[in-house]
Amino acid sequence: MLIRTQKSCLLCGAITGGDFCPACYRDLPQLPASHCPVCLWPVPANEICGSCLKKPPAFTRTLAALRYTFPADALIHALKYQTQLAIAPVLADLFIARLETAESLPDVIVPMPLHPIRLRERGFNQAMEISRRIAKQTGIALLPDGCSRIKHTLPQTGLPWKERQKNIRRAFSCKIDVSGKHVAIVDDVMTTGATLNELAQVLRRRGATEISNWVIARTLPGIHPLGPYTF
Repeated sequence: MLIRTQKSCLLCGAITGGDFCPACYRDLPQLPASHCPVCLWPVPANEICGSCLKKPPAFTRTLAALRYTFPADALIHALKYQTQLAIAPVLADLFIARLETAESLPDVIVPMPLHPIRLRERGFNQAMEISRRIAKQTGIALLPDGCSRIKHTLPQTGLPWKERQKNIRRAFSCKIDVSGKHVAIVDDVMTTGATLNELAQVLRRRGATEISNWVIARTLPGIHPLGPYTF
Protein backbone atom coordinates (compact mmCIF):
# COMPACT_ATOMS: atom_id res chain seq x y z
CA MET A 1 0.00 0.00 0.00
CA LEU A 2 1.40 3.37 -1.03
CA ILE A 3 1.29 5.96 1.72
CA ARG A 4 1.50 9.58 0.54
CA THR A 5 2.71 12.25 2.88
CA GLN A 6 1.39 15.77 2.52
CA LYS A 7 3.47 18.90 2.82
CA SER A 8 2.31 22.40 3.63
CA CYS A 9 3.52 25.52 1.85
CA LEU A 10 6.06 27.27 4.03
CA LEU A 11 4.45 30.64 3.35
CA CYS A 12 0.67 30.19 3.25
CA GLY A 13 0.18 26.75 4.79
CA ALA A 14 -1.71 25.33 1.82
CA ILE A 15 -1.34 21.61 1.26
CA THR A 16 1.12 21.14 -1.59
CA GLY A 17 3.51 18.59 -3.02
CA GLY A 18 6.58 20.68 -2.33
CA ASP A 19 7.96 23.42 -0.12
CA PHE A 20 5.80 26.11 -1.73
CA CYS A 21 2.41 26.15 -3.36
CA PRO A 22 2.46 27.27 -7.02
CA ALA A 23 1.10 30.74 -6.21
CA CYS A 24 3.65 31.46 -3.46
CA TYR A 25 6.47 30.11 -5.59
CA ARG A 26 5.52 32.44 -8.45
CA ASP A 27 5.46 35.39 -6.03
CA LEU A 28 8.97 34.85 -4.66
CA PRO A 29 10.96 38.08 -5.20
CA GLN A 30 13.12 37.83 -8.30
CA LEU A 31 16.17 39.81 -9.32
CA PRO A 32 15.84 42.37 -12.13
CA ALA A 33 16.06 40.74 -15.54
CA SER A 34 19.03 42.92 -16.50
CA HIS A 35 21.81 43.12 -13.95
CA CYS A 36 25.56 43.30 -13.60
CA PRO A 37 26.99 39.75 -13.79
CA VAL A 38 29.62 40.61 -11.19
CA CYS A 39 27.51 42.14 -8.41
CA LEU A 40 23.89 41.75 -9.62
CA TRP A 41 23.22 45.49 -9.50
CA PRO A 42 20.38 46.49 -11.88
CA VAL A 43 21.66 47.87 -15.19
CA PRO A 44 19.92 48.58 -18.53
CA ALA A 45 21.65 45.62 -20.17
CA ASN A 46 23.44 42.57 -18.79
CA GLU A 47 26.77 44.36 -18.68
CA ILE A 48 29.28 45.03 -15.92
CA CYS A 49 28.16 48.05 -13.92
CA GLY A 50 30.19 51.23 -13.52
CA SER A 51 31.24 50.46 -9.95
CA CYS A 52 32.65 47.05 -10.87
CA LEU A 53 34.45 48.54 -13.88
CA LYS A 54 35.91 51.39 -11.85
CA LYS A 55 37.05 49.21 -8.97
CA PRO A 56 36.79 45.50 -9.81
CA PRO A 57 36.08 43.31 -6.78
CA ALA A 58 38.12 40.22 -5.97
CA PHE A 59 35.23 37.94 -6.90
CA THR A 60 34.45 37.09 -10.52
CA ARG A 61 30.65 36.88 -10.50
CA THR A 62 27.60 36.59 -8.27
CA LEU A 63 24.63 34.26 -8.53
CA ALA A 64 21.61 34.63 -6.25
CA ALA A 65 18.33 32.79 -5.92
CA LEU A 66 16.16 35.73 -4.88
CA ARG A 67 15.99 39.40 -4.11
CA TYR A 68 16.25 40.13 -0.38
CA THR A 69 12.77 41.33 0.40
CA PHE A 70 9.61 39.73 1.77
CA PRO A 71 9.16 36.78 2.01
CA ALA A 72 12.77 35.79 1.25
CA ASP A 73 13.99 37.90 4.16
CA ALA A 74 11.50 36.23 6.52
CA LEU A 75 12.70 32.75 5.52
CA ILE A 76 16.34 33.68 6.07
CA HIS A 77 15.56 35.31 9.44
CA ALA A 78 13.67 32.20 10.52
CA LEU A 79 16.74 30.10 9.73
CA LYS A 80 19.31 32.41 11.35
CA TYR A 81 17.50 33.75 14.38
CA GLN A 82 14.76 31.22 15.11
CA THR A 83 16.94 28.13 14.53
CA GLN A 84 14.56 26.66 11.98
CA LEU A 85 17.25 24.51 10.40
CA ALA A 86 14.76 22.72 8.15
CA ILE A 87 14.63 25.92 6.07
CA ALA A 88 18.31 25.58 5.08
CA PRO A 89 17.77 22.84 2.46
CA VAL A 90 14.73 24.71 1.13
CA LEU A 91 16.82 27.82 0.54
CA ALA A 92 19.59 25.70 -0.93
CA ASP A 93 17.17 24.11 -3.39
CA LEU A 94 15.96 27.55 -4.49
CA PHE A 95 19.56 28.42 -5.27
CA ILE A 96 20.30 25.12 -7.03
CA ALA A 97 17.44 25.89 -9.42
CA ARG A 98 19.46 28.91 -10.58
CA LEU A 99 22.56 26.91 -11.46
CA GLU A 100 21.32 26.32 -14.99
CA THR A 101 22.29 29.95 -15.67
CA ALA A 102 25.80 29.53 -14.24
CA GLU A 103 28.67 30.02 -16.69
CA SER A 104 30.63 27.21 -15.09
CA LEU A 105 30.51 25.14 -11.94
CA PRO A 106 33.26 25.62 -9.34
CA ASP A 107 35.79 23.07 -8.19
CA VAL A 108 35.11 23.62 -4.49
CA ILE A 109 32.60 25.29 -2.17
CA VAL A 110 33.69 27.42 0.79
CA PRO A 111 30.92 28.45 3.23
CA MET A 112 31.19 31.94 4.71
CA PRO A 113 32.75 31.29 8.13
CA LEU A 114 31.47 32.62 11.45
CA HIS A 115 33.73 33.77 14.24
CA PRO A 116 33.83 31.19 17.08
CA ILE A 117 32.08 33.61 19.45
CA ARG A 118 29.20 34.14 17.00
CA LEU A 119 29.08 30.41 16.28
CA ARG A 120 28.69 29.63 20.00
CA GLU A 121 25.96 32.24 20.33
CA ARG A 122 23.97 30.96 17.36
CA GLY A 123 24.83 27.29 17.65
CA PHE A 124 25.26 26.77 13.91
CA ASN A 125 26.54 28.47 10.76
CA GLN A 126 23.68 29.10 8.34
CA ALA A 127 26.08 29.28 5.38
CA MET A 128 27.44 25.85 6.30
CA GLU A 129 23.95 24.36 6.53
CA ILE A 130 23.07 25.72 3.09
CA SER A 131 26.43 24.62 1.66
CA ARG A 132 25.96 21.02 2.80
CA ARG A 133 22.80 20.69 0.76
CA ILE A 134 24.28 22.37 -2.33
CA ALA A 135 27.40 20.19 -2.18
CA LYS A 136 25.35 17.01 -1.77
CA GLN A 137 23.02 17.82 -4.66
CA THR A 138 25.73 18.98 -7.06
CA GLY A 139 28.63 16.69 -6.11
CA ILE A 140 30.96 19.68 -5.69
CA ALA A 141 33.57 19.28 -2.95
CA LEU A 142 32.79 21.15 0.26
CA LEU A 143 35.68 22.62 2.24
CA PRO A 144 34.01 23.24 5.61
CA ASP A 145 37.16 24.19 7.54
CA GLY A 146 39.27 25.75 4.81
CA CYS A 147 38.71 29.33 5.95
CA SER A 148 38.06 30.86 9.34
CA ARG A 149 36.96 34.21 10.70
CA ILE A 150 39.71 35.41 13.01
CA LYS A 151 38.28 38.84 13.84
CA HIS A 152 35.10 39.20 15.86
CA THR A 153 33.39 42.04 14.03
CA LEU A 154 30.29 44.06 14.67
CA PRO A 155 27.26 42.86 12.69
CA GLN A 156 27.45 44.40 9.22
CA THR A 157 23.71 45.13 9.22
CA GLY A 158 24.14 47.72 11.97
CA LEU A 159 26.77 49.76 10.16
CA PRO A 160 26.62 52.48 7.48
CA TRP A 161 27.73 51.20 4.10
CA LYS A 162 31.02 53.09 4.19
CA GLU A 163 31.94 51.49 7.53
CA ARG A 164 31.38 47.91 6.43
CA GLN A 165 34.64 47.49 4.56
CA LYS A 166 36.62 48.86 7.52
CA ASN A 167 34.74 46.60 9.93
CA ILE A 168 35.48 43.42 7.97
CA ARG A 169 39.10 44.19 7.03
CA ARG A 170 41.55 41.37 7.88
CA ALA A 171 38.72 39.31 9.34
CA PHE A 172 39.53 36.05 7.53
CA SER A 173 42.26 33.47 7.32
CA CYS A 174 42.50 30.57 4.86
CA LYS A 175 44.86 27.64 5.27
CA ILE A 176 43.88 25.79 2.09
CA ASP A 177 45.72 25.84 -1.22
CA VAL A 178 43.24 26.58 -4.00
CA SER A 179 45.81 27.28 -6.71
CA GLY A 180 44.21 27.25 -10.14
CA LYS A 181 40.75 26.50 -8.76
CA HIS A 182 37.35 28.03 -9.22
CA VAL A 183 35.93 28.63 -5.71
CA ALA A 184 32.31 29.31 -4.80
CA ILE A 185 31.71 31.26 -1.59
CA VAL A 186 28.29 30.39 -0.17
CA ASP A 187 26.44 32.89 2.03
CA ASP A 188 22.86 33.70 2.88
CA VAL A 189 22.69 37.40 1.94
CA MET A 190 24.78 39.82 -0.09
CA THR A 191 24.23 43.49 0.74
CA THR A 192 27.22 45.71 -0.06
CA GLY A 193 29.49 42.79 -0.97
CA ALA A 194 32.17 43.94 1.49
CA THR A 195 32.29 40.68 3.46
CA LEU A 196 32.31 38.50 0.35
CA ASN A 197 34.98 40.67 -1.22
CA GLU A 198 37.21 40.46 1.85
CA LEU A 199 37.07 36.66 1.86
CA ALA A 200 37.57 36.59 -1.92
CA GLN A 201 40.77 38.62 -1.54
CA VAL A 202 42.13 36.04 0.90
CA LEU A 203 41.22 33.20 -1.46
CA ARG A 204 42.94 35.02 -4.32
CA ARG A 205 46.11 35.12 -2.24
CA ARG A 206 45.74 31.36 -1.77
CA GLY A 207 45.75 30.89 -5.55
CA ALA A 208 42.08 30.91 -6.61
CA THR A 209 41.71 31.93 -10.26
CA GLU A 210 37.92 32.34 -10.23
CA ILE A 211 35.59 33.16 -7.36
CA SER A 212 31.81 32.99 -7.57
CA ASN A 213 29.51 34.34 -4.89
CA TRP A 214 26.65 31.92 -4.36
CA VAL A 215 24.06 33.64 -2.20
CA ILE A 216 20.45 32.97 -1.39
CA ALA A 217 19.38 36.61 -1.64
CA ARG A 218 20.78 39.91 -2.88
CA THR A 219 19.81 43.17 -1.21
CA LEU A 220 19.02 45.93 -3.70
CA PRO A 221 18.39 49.15 -1.77
CA GLY A 222 17.90 52.60 -3.30
CA ILE A 223 20.73 53.61 -5.60
CA HIS A 224 23.40 55.54 -3.75
CA PRO A 225 24.74 58.65 -5.56
CA LEU A 226 28.20 57.10 -5.55
CA GLY A 227 26.99 53.76 -6.86
CA PRO A 228 25.65 50.59 -5.26
CA TYR A 229 28.67 50.14 -2.99
CA THR A 230 32.38 50.78 -2.83
CA PHE A 231 34.99 48.18 -2.01
